[in-house]
Amino acid sequence: MFSQFALHERLLKAVAELNFVEPTPVQTAAIPLALEGHDLRVTAQTGSGKTAAFVLPMLNRLMGPAKVRVDIRAVILLPTRELAQQTLKEVERFSQFTFIKAGLITGGEDFKVQAAMLRKVPDILIGTPGRLLEQLNAGNLDLKQVELLVLDEADRMLDMGFAEDVERLAGECANRQQTMLFSATTGGSGLREMIGKVLKDPQHLQVNSVSELAPGTRQQIITADHNVHKEQVLNWLLANETYQKAIIFTNTRAMADRIYGRLVALEYKAFVLHGDKDQKDRKLAIDRLKQGGVKILVATDVAARGLDVDGLDMVINFDMPRTGDDYVHRIGRTGRAGGEGLAISLITHGDWNLMSSIERYLKQKFERRTIKEVKGTYTGPKKVKASGKAVGVKKKKTDGKGDKKGDKKKAVTKGPTKRKSVNRPGAESLVSQDGMAPLKKRVTRPPVAE
Repeated sequence: MFSQFALHERLLKAVAELNFVEPTPVQTAAIPLALEGHDLRVTAQTGSGKTAAFVLPMLNRLMGPAKVRVDIRAVILLPTRELAQQTLKEVERFSQFTFIKAGLITGGEDFKVQAAMLRKVPDILIGTPGRLLEQLNAGNLDLKQVELLVLDEADRMLDMGFAEDVERLAGECANRQQTMLFSATTGGSGLREMIGKVLKDPQHLQVNSVSELAPGTRQQIITADHNVHKEQVLNWLLANETYQKAIIFTNTRAMADRIYGRLVALEYKAFVLHGDKDQKDRKLAIDRLKQGGVKILVATDVAARGLDVDGLDMVINFDMPRTGDDYVHRIGRTGRAGGEGLAISLITHGDWNLMSSIERYLKQKFERRTIKEVKGTYTGPKKVKASGKAVGVKKKKTDGKGDKKGDKKKAVTKGPTKRKSVNRPGAESLVSQDGMAPLKKRVTRPPVAE
């Protein structure tokens, strides 16, 4: 029960109003420590309730009587507009019975309108690093009195090249008393370096390991011969799988547009989302998906984070993501909050090694699946015999005399032959089949040019 936490009664009222009964594991682990004022570094899977784990303690810290706001007191940094908008909605839901106000600063919106909002001084400022820095450099933003800083999806911000921007903004919040860093993956050396710079004696909470991500999601692979075959498999899945809503991920905008066009031609209710779309179109795509106006969203990794849609129960990787972390965030769009989901990756010859490396990273083995109606010829790498030679029609090497290596029968020359032999200086003597005495080298003259 949320009543176990030392939260203000108005926050508990909001939690009850939203029908939140049992806290999730990350909330149970993080909220008490956050209420005590500790710096936190938290790793928890997508859809596990991370947002509430830092929003509730933040609001509790800012609670008090209504008064004129003169300083921004808390900042939440996030990698994408979509995630920032989602977080703003969560803050507004939990603060509905308080006097706390939040503001949003992201790219794609009118710069002057945002500057006007900043002059009203929200208690909590939510935004993406790039646009916040632009407002800071323009003299519209003062972060000197910030008490609490949250870095959400910190690993993704590093992936997107925001490391210096985040460090600059953290430096502007020099008087902060608490910092919390959340991510869905453990990240690499860059994340460890950031933790060392922005956190002070943090409590480390790893609610789950990477291999435990998305426990309610079945993860499958289907092999395909090429991209056209992938499209055939995709069409079969969309026509035959049972799902409420689905996301199809691609690695490029061009492929996303291509698939979207084909789905529209087949009269599917679909939308496309990628970096070339302006903020209005991106917001429309997500709203239509959430409201059920469309059933399928085709997207690049811009939608892999911050997208929380009820009923989204199937994810298809048309292109395999480039890293294990990207894979985790893609499939994290389904199977959220303990629900069930299906994640399917379409694998050609060029995708196999990448898929295998992601399996090793996750310490998981994806379920292999075959659809007989659209079965292709490619089923994965050729199996290897005990001798170490791959199965197939690969031509065997010869020993220079026209005999296959390893043949027990020695070559017998009957009469003159036109076969050319090359005697390489320094070549080792051939060993007879019984492994004892070496065979004599055959010495021939260089072939005469015709």
